[in-house]
Amino acid sequence: MRDSLDTTSQMPRPVAAGAILAGEDAPLVRGERSLQQPAVEFSNIDISYGKFVAVRDFSLAIAKGSFVTLLGPSGCGKTTILRSIAGLVDISRGQISIGGRRVDDVPIYKRNIGLVFQSYALFPHKSVFDNVAFGLKYRNVPRPEIVRRVEKALEMVRLPGSGKKLPSQLSGGQQQRIALARAIVFEPEVLLLDEPLSALDANMREEMRVEIKKIQKETGITAIFVTHDQEEALSMSDQIVVMNAGTVEQIGTPEQVYQEPATAFVADFLGKANMLAGVVSGMDGHMATIALSAGQVVRVASPRALVHGAGVTVVVRPQKLLLGAAAGANRLSGRVVSASYLGGSAIYEIDIGGNTIIRANTLIDGRIMRESETVEVGFEPQACVLLDEQGRRIV
Repeated sequence: MRDSLDTTSQMPRPVAAGAILAGEDAPLVRGERSLQQPAVEFSNIDISYGKFVAVRDFSLAIAKGSFVTLLGPSGCGKTTILRSIAGLVDISRGQISIGGRRVDDVPIYKRNIGLVFQSYALFPHKSVFDNVAFGLKYRNVPRPEIVRRVEKALEMVRLPGSGKKLPSQLSGGQQQRIALARAIVFEPEVLLLDEPLSALDANMREEMRVEIKKIQKETGITAIFVTHDQEEALSMSDQIVVMNAGTVEQIGTPEQVYQEPATAFVADFLGKANMLAGVVSGMDGHMATIALSAGQVVRVASPRALVHGAGVTVVVRPQKLLLGAAAGANRLSGRVVSASYLGGSAIYEIDIGGNTIIRANTLIDGRIMRESETVEVGFEPQACVLLDEQGRRIV
């Protein structure tokens, strides 16, 4: 018996995966070991479908009690990795350990993990109580203990007294809470969340983000969350693993992956950063002069000396761009192409010439700028990241 795991779920899309190792408070380089036994560890795993290798040589260590998100677009391999922990996808090489115990050759129902699906996967003919108690019954937990644990789990998800209801009598958000209660009721070592918020409306998603994170902190459970939604990843995670085409692009805290993107993909996927191509035209200490392809010249902070004539990309987040009199040291003249009013802020698309459109996300101070208006837009030299010709951050 597989408890609450949905073995009828669709097989994840085959991808290839690169190897990476992450630690407790900050990413570790390959070969480093955390002083604490990882809660979950992948060691050089391959996943194959016939002769096709879908995941290759993937390694990752996840600290106990942390909330780690696998983030990336559809088909990047994040769900394949998650389901390999659950035993829904077999690995063909390497090993997966939970709490130092190898589990890739252990049956699903003996792995002691909780799994929350995107589709809730509740039994429609069973009451809320029976849905939550399902895994406990197949673990031969005594009836009084089942009642105690179910009531406690329902209180944790803020649905006390709902045990006699059927799933059809609950809203989508309430059903997701029941799925979460079922996943934590037997006190698993690891909680896996496979895009659990994608079926909810915007307000409910925001509410459930807070609830899931609160419950994770209260229980101290290790959580692995899969999503393609950057806001979910940034707002909930202790560590984010950014994946692309089956490889790991970057591991870091939300602040690190957003403010210091390691690659062009990370910069673009998280927040749609402005990517200004150019060449190095001069160096003055740690300040590089960059001739942009759009025709302007900017000065940006560089962590090391750059070769004259080398191609680079200046990465500037929309929130770092300043408009008008406050435009900053690097001033670019442009024309507003579009303006989107968001209440306390506005998003502008600005044509700075050379077929280059940049995006600015600014707080509203006075009136909103309108389409076709001319505007000064700029940024400070320290407010950007430099990428090399291969799209990797210059360090």
